[in-house]
Amino acid sequence: MRTKILILSFVFIFTTIFTGQINANPIKLTEEQKGIINGVGVAPFAISIILFSFFIDKIGYGTAMTLAFLGHVTSTVLTIFAPSYGVLYGATFLFALSNGMVEAVINPVVATIYRDNKTHWLNILHAGWPGGLVLGAILAIIVSFAGTSLGASLPGRLWQWQMAVLILPIILYGFLLAGQKFPTQERVEAGVSFREMLEEFGWGSAYIVSFLIIMSVSQVLSVLELPPIEVKWALIYAVVPAAIFAYAVRKFGRPMFVFLLLIMFLLATTELGTDSWIQDIIGSVLQNKTKGTLFFIYTASIMFVLRFFAGPIVHRISPLGLLACSAALAIVGLLWLGNAGASLGALMLAATVYGVAKTFFWPTTLGVVSEQYPRGGALLLNAMGGVGMIAVGTIGGPAIGTLQDRDFNIAVQQAESEVHGQVVATKQGLFTEYQFVDRAKFASLTEQQVEKLAALERDTKQHALGKIAVLPAIMCVCYLVLIASFRSRGGYQAEVLTGHAAKDEVFTGGTMGPGEG
Repeated sequence: MRTKILILSFVFIFTTIFTGQINANPIKLTEEQKGIINGVGVAPFAISIILFSFFIDKIGYGTAMTLAFLGHVTSTVLTIFAPSYGVLYGATFLFALSNGMVEAVINPVVATIYRDNKTHWLNILHAGWPGGLVLGAILAIIVSFAGTSLGASLPGRLWQWQMAVLILPIILYGFLLAGQKFPTQERVEAGVSFREMLEEFGWGSAYIVSFLIIMSVSQVLSVLELPPIEVKWALIYAVVPAAIFAYAVRKFGRPMFVFLLLIMFLLATTELGTDSWIQDIIGSVLQNKTKGTLFFIYTASIMFVLRFFAGPIVHRISPLGLLACSAALAIVGLLWLGNAGASLGALMLAATVYGVAKTFFWPTTLGVVSEQYPRGGALLLNAMGGVGMIAVGTIGGPAIGTLQDRDFNIAVQQAESEVHGQVVATKQGLFTEYQFVDRAKFASLTEQQVEKLAALERDTKQHALGKIAVLPAIMCVCYLVLIASFRSRGGYQAEVLTGHAAKDEVFTGGTMGPGEG
């Protein structure tokens, strides 16, 4: 049973990200409509992961997976034959909700069935993510080369055939789902009440989640060209739901978990935020978009392979040790990528270091949460992943774009001061208003001036990668603090709820016992 559930969960993650890679390319819409579709595909997914976690144990994992399967099939068919933008919007929203429902199931289920070695198996589960990235990106390259000639030989539109490919992994996980029975979640089996789970989460975690949900709403407003909610106001508004949660639960939550949630802002930006930009940045440096995509495929392939080998590493240095080493490697990799110039060899070596560094971040963090806070059940485990996704979508990813805009503006101002006055503009950024180089104004420039600006932009884009290295530097310090804290209490210890023959000390380097006090 365990193997079948793992394969089912793996295929789901693969399907989720594979879909995102396909949807990013083919649909012919206005740029505004593309932005709205991309937003509705990400935000509900991340938010629903957390919201479904509150009652996923009540409705049952099998029921949730079946509903999600039906949602995936329905939304894919609607997308293929969408008669209008409105139907496409609804189909994308339904797919995102289905993704969130299954994501809320698979992490706690895998942590339950492999409770004796959680971090290792969560890494294997999440190998499906880079696997989907790789195959999706390869399909995108094939489609870009096939182009018009292939599209002309097929009935309908080319993107409809792309979407039809999605039916295959959906059918596969539907086949695996048929008749599958799921185990009782570790928290429920141990008799830990729903209220106790909420107390583990606490109002401290509720405040962070509320803030990010408000930021997601703000992003949608900005896409719709409505006034967004400023960060300072989002921080204030989040007090209200957190206060309601505090009144009901009367607990702050587990301090180390709240600390890990804050670290997740940095982690998600270092991994997913950088991934969302690296194709564009490396493609710009090499002046070849396809090469940028190939770099992305290369680092994702590294992740896919190495995630199957997390267990022996965790056995030697503990999950927190692995996170600290990964953060240290990420510093080196990002600084190297940011300063390697256009040398293909140097970029490949730097990409290798960065690919290894980001491999274990996400699933190992989930492993730490599942080992330290099993009383938090599905809620704490899925809140960590949901917060990471919302944080990178609403703050981390846009912040990297803002960094590039501001650096490019400064570079043009310093190197081409006369041209700067012709192309500068002002806009409201995530945190404050700032100046940027408006490419719409390039029409007034000579060809030589445009070429000089393009060279400056390539440099500033690449150097932005080096500046992102400050995030894993902060993460590394945080992990070292946590390691020192655990050592002061006898070493990393995995909490075991139920008396099962768990052998966490074999895999974590600590001993079984209570986690954070």
